[in-house]
Amino acid sequence: MNTDNLARDTDEETVRRVLILTGGGDAPGLNAVLRAFVKTATDLGLEVLGSEDGFAGLIEEPSRVVPLTRKSVRGILPKGGSILGCSNRANPFAYVERSAAGTERTVDVSERVKAKLEELEVDILVVVGGDGTMNIGMRFAKMGVSVVGIPKTIDNDLAATDLTFGLDTAVATATWAIDALHSTAEAHDRVMILEVMGRDAGWIALLAGIAGGADVILIPEIHYDIDRIVDKIQERSATGHSFSIIVIGEGAKPLGGTVSNIVAGYESIWQHHEGPGVQLARLLEGRIDHDIRVTVLGHLQRGGSPSSFDRILGTRFGVHAAFLCYNDTAGQVVALKGQDIVSVPLETAVANLKRVPLDGELVMVTRAMGIELGEG
Repeated sequence: MNTDNLARDTDEETVRRVLILTGGGDAPGLNAVLRAFVKTATDLGLEVLGSEDGFAGLIEEPSRVVPLTRKSVRGILPKGGSILGCSNRANPFAYVERSAAGTERTVDVSERVKAKLEELEVDILVVVGGDGTMNIGMRFAKMGVSVVGIPKTIDNDLAATDLTFGLDTAVATATWAIDALHSTAEAHDRVMILEVMGRDAGWIALLAGIAGGADVILIPEIHYDIDRIVDKIQERSATGHSFSIIVIGEGAKPLGGTVSNIVAGYESIWQHHEGPGVQLARLLEGRIDHDIRVTVLGHLQRGGSPSSFDRILGTRFGVHAAFLCYNDTAGQVVALKGQDIVSVPLETAVANLKRVPLDGELVMVTRAMGIELGEG
């Protein structure tokens, strides 16, 4: 694009121009973030630019950087996805370039991105994303780029914040799926296995399983004992319950087993291996007197209109990030702590993976409700 029209008309030393992008996978509530950030930032007198498809808009030529105004974000609050687009392939520190001949090579184009930000006279880079995007932001911060972060992931696995937007909508979708599976499971006396997202953290599986009344919940934090699951199903059969509902997180695995389907986001669908739901079904086959069916919920959990909670949390994050930019407070990530939105150092966001604590209240509630966790 021609960036002449993006030239500054001021020589002020304070923050005047910011660029925001949505990296990684999409999550319900991204547009709520963008809407709140743009409206607040422009009201504060800041200029806002957006990079399309994450860092790809800054890497590729011609660049895809667009001005964002109040008009740009009008009417987007209830929409899923991101008006800027997302990309989990455009890592500037490990960017895959493809030649005309079809060959590929991985290169570091971070200096190119930094130069583009300087050319655009961007004062602060605002990254909206999960652990991968935050790690990229951290590396740019070490290169001297001023960075503000907004945590985003349906997996809820960022240690910086108590909750991430997108989780609530994903859990609601998974709960709806469990409700739907109940009736068909009961009609056919089947064991229904629902595989949900979450990668190495079991938040979606655990929360949806509790909300949907699952009989077994298997999460990555607990390597499950297949004998306990068989016993649970047989116990239900003996007490007149002819069906069972099992929810399994994508990172769950049996004792002594391996995770079967978590792959890098850019890999082809043909590289995906048999998932944990099918893996569990094979382990149950021949050991229970039920037909077994597997449902992989997949990207339905990422799509659709965000819940009211995710709209509100995304809006709160966007507003507070705009104020961080206005006050020239870089190197920070907005976060929910208790009932309050705070800011924490960027390093905190990438320090640890937040997994389900096995001594926490949610696991205690699960056990108290008689839900089997497969603990060996």
